[in-house]
Amino acid sequence: MTEHKPTPAEAQALADATAEAMWSRDRAAQALGITIVRVQPGASVLTMAVRSDMVNGHHICHGGMIFSLADTAFAYACNSYNKNTVASACHIDFLAPAKEGETLEAEAVERSASGRTGVYDVTVRVGGRTVALFRGKSYRIAGEVIAGLQQADQQAA
Repeated sequence: MTEHKPTPAEAQALADATAEAMWSRDRAAQALGITIVRVQPGASVLTMAVRSDMVNGHHICHGGMIFSLADTAFAYACNSYNKNTVASACHIDFLAPAKEGETLEAEAVERSASGRTGVYDVTVRVGGRTVALFRGKSYRIAGEVIAGLQQADQQAA
């Protein structure tokens, strides 16, 4: 039996539904004020405004906040296929500061996906200025973001 290869429209609908399901449970992203701009199969763009409670003693955005945004974009990109996926490793390089009142944009792109593992790059920007580069390695675990969806699709085929 061959696996059904989704059309681009089906793949996008799955990515949208998966993002919506994740968002409904993502209390951390909601608390940080992260906004989903778009999610596509293997990719995402999220934003976050730097608030006064996100700046450190140098009065610039705390690196942990930038990391959290990048990690969240990574999560939405690698879970966009509705297969539960977690980080196995990640690394971030901070290139420039972000300031209170600025809006950070994190763009995640899938670089490799094979078997249970994947590699994703996330660029965090303020306007055209790159603030950080993040690389995440993903590992697919058991289950689905939207439980039972894959089984229902297989029964319908």
